[in-house]
Amino acid sequence: MADGHELWAAQLPWRDGELGDWTHGPALGGWIAEALRLVPGGAEVLVVHSMAVNVLMELIDQELQRGVDPFEEFGIRALVLVSPFYRSSTEDFDWDALTYYVTDFHLILEEGLHLASEGRLDPDIQRAMAYRVRDRIGPYGWMRFFGLYLATPLLQTGRITVPTLLVSGEHDIGAPPREGRALAADLPDARHLVYPTGHFPMIERPEQFAADIREFVNSTLADDPQPGSGPRTVLEHHS
Repeated sequence: MADGHELWAAQLPWRDGELGDWTHGPALGGWIAEALRLVPGGAEVLVVHSMAVNVLMELIDQELQRGVDPFEEFGIRALVLVSPFYRSSTEDFDWDALTYYVTDFHLILEEGLHLASEGRLDPDIQRAMAYRVRDRIGPYGWMRFFGLYLATPLLQTGRITVPTLLVSGEHDIGAPPREGRALAADLPDARHLVYPTGHFPMIERPEQFAADIREFVNSTLADDPQPGSGPRTVLEHHS
């Protein structure tokens, strides 16, 4: 990122397949809300990846239903949504979709392990590790994810009015670029980029990813209504 931007990373409980209260507890948006409140002065630009996009959108939707402006509440002026799971119609979900995400859930985990190890893992070991992470997440953790996914057609996307940048991977087997395009089309102020990557564009193309976010942040916040304020803050989370 460019100089003058302060970065905060949220260690959310489902990060890296960790277990805990998130698989059984209350709405997951509370974790993001708590993280946002911990950032001094608020997080003006929020960068979220994968399932965290769905958690954030559910939080925004719930706040709107309560009559609260979540963007004013948390000081959010722009969003960067990376590899979002999204379908615009309930008819886009069928039994084949359910079967696919149950059967092949481990493949997304395997891709993450491959990138984290920089390809050094033996394929059989990598596959076994992916199954182990899948089993640690378990049916309850998977259902939390898929429940959020199923709810995406019901979100009030037309009320997410802040400028939004969406980034998808051309070869993403979990959240294909058509879902990013669909979400961009349903948001009032959004643009969509597609990288030649899988589910983790920020890892596969870090320089391009940073440059695109830098350009988006600088152009979005160019006319700062708060002259004299300190460095702008970006809260970043990669799940």
